[in-house]
Amino acid sequence: MKSILFLSFLIFLGACGASSFDTVRVPESPATGALEPQADYRIQAGDQLDIKFFYNNELNESVAVRPDGRISLQLLGQIKVNDMIPAELEKLLKEQYAPHLATPEVAVIVRSFNMHKVFVDGYVVKPGTLSLVGYMTVMQAISQAGGLRVGSREEEILVIRRSDQGKPVVLRVNLAKAMSGEDMSQDIYLAPFDVVFVPRSAIGDVNHFVDLYIRRNLPINAGVGFSVP
Repeated sequence: MKSILFLSFLIFLGACGASSFDTVRVPESPATGALEPQADYRIQAGDQLDIKFFYNNELNESVAVRPDGRISLQLLGQIKVNDMIPAELEKLLKEQYAPHLATPEVAVIVRSFNMHKVFVDGYVVKPGTLSLVGYMTVMQAISQAGGLRVGSREEEILVIRRSDQGKPVVLRVNLAKAMSGEDMSQDIYLAPFDVVFVPRSAIGDVNHFVDLYIRRNLPINAGVGFSVP
């Protein structure tokens, strides 16, 4: 059974439309350095945050990020914090509290984390959801999913990712080159909510395939913004 998070991510992709996919083949050169992992943690729903004021201790709070990505603070009310790094939130709070406080020096501490997820599907032994703790590559994710099944196309693995611009990006990874040691840059780092799909046969039109793949998994009418090219 597909997880709720997996379905939520597919719904997100569906709303973007198949015509907006960007298809990228990971360059087959170690000099590119592959795709780097995210350097800074981004706040998400379920995280527990400590908001500490250096000169106004009465405003100190420990708050949970709600499912809508917001927190509630004294004097300010509701603040959207989802997908911000702690430093960005600190800067925002200083600006927001400036009209109320003489010295709005504030620190944001992520006290507990709601674990990120990635999804592995297709021709692997145990398709499903994995917790993304720290850095994880495509090869590591597939290993945690029990490994590749006989007959899988490790030279044409797809990684479906949300981009900062709101457009889904489909990365085509030649993992066979990484597994043989020929080009380790193909074993890219995964980002939160990536979908790793291992095909059994060759994929011609990637956009068309991803469109159909999402349609098959959506628990609602398939017309959520899609137009098959």
